[in-house]
Amino acid sequence: SPGVMETAHEELDTPDENGGHTTVNHPKFLEMMALDAADATQVYAAFLVYLDLLEARNWWEVACRGIAELQLICLYGREREAQSSQVVVPTPVSVTYSQERIRKIMEIACETENKNNTPMAIILAIVESDSTIVYYKLTDGFVVPEPPDCDCVQDMDNKHRKRKKRKLLK
Repeated sequence: SPGVMETAHEELDTPDENGGHTTVNHPKFLEMMALDAADATQVYAAFLVYLDLLEARNWWEVACRGIAELQLICLYGREREAQSSQVVVPTPVSVTYSQERIRKIMEIACETENKNNTPMAIILAIVESDSTIVYYKLTDGFVVPEPPDCDCVQDMDNKHRKRKKRKLLK
């Protein structure tokens, strides 16, 4: 029986008005297939994530790289123009990952991107059969979060004080 992503691929790969197939004729899809690094299901997931990053999330300079050793395609791009490149690993929802496999993906996919000695990180893009994409950022170890915006913290402190004051007045 066909897998979840194959079924989605068949449904979305419908003939266009010229009789061609929109998905399979897209230049980026053909480029990803030509990498010969992953099966059609993983390539299709990578293509959907590629379109989402460019069209819906407005990422900059999104490129793809096949990693035959891992049988997957990684995407590299910048969320904002001034930011450094990030690694996005598209995957169908049906694929499972062990900690060892995630570490291997991080090591191989991040080796060219990690120039400023920051912790290794990938964004796992999980693609559901209805083309919904969920993004998870995975890092090698703990990463200290950026401090919150001062105005936001001050507003929260003020709200907390007002609540305490109301409770005391009751």
